Amino acid sequence: MTLAIVMSPIPSAPIALAAGAVYGHYEGTIYVAIGSETGAIIAFLTSRLLGADALKEKVDNHYLQRFLDSQNALMAIVFISRLLPFISFDMISYAAGLTPLKFWRFAIATFAGILPASFVLAHFGSELASNENQRIGLTILLLGLIPALLILGKWFSKRLRT
Repeated sequence: MTLAIVMSPIPSAPIALAAGAVYGHYEGTIYVAIGSETGAIIAFLTSRLLGADALKEKVDNHYLQRFLDSQNALMAIVFISRLLPFISFDMISYAAGLTPLKFWRFAIATFAGILPASFVLAHFGSELASNENQRIGLTILLLGLIPALLILGKWFSKRLRT
């Protein structure tokens, strides 16, 4: 899971489903959350060590700088972005490393934000591994409905704007 977060092309959802299938939803959640948190921390620190000065040179706007200096705002952005499935997990970690966000705030916001998705994916993986056909069918249906609802929501949002 840690590699999936640090290395963009590796999808993390199948790994989380597999963790749930192998370890069950409670243990799977713990392993997924720890792996995701570890990967996020590695990406954050890598970005912080390699690129923080580059952002400081680029930011001239006084209002943007005040926003970047707000620890509460940055922490909230990290937390909310972790709850949104269509935002790249690793890109948020790398981007947060470029900001002055304190490490401990990043770690707390990330952990709080990844816990719900970790539980859901591990739970679905656990259900898929169960021998109960009815539960497997319901799980597959729900796994299909969630992305479908997100896509529909985005489509309706675009239609309302035009």
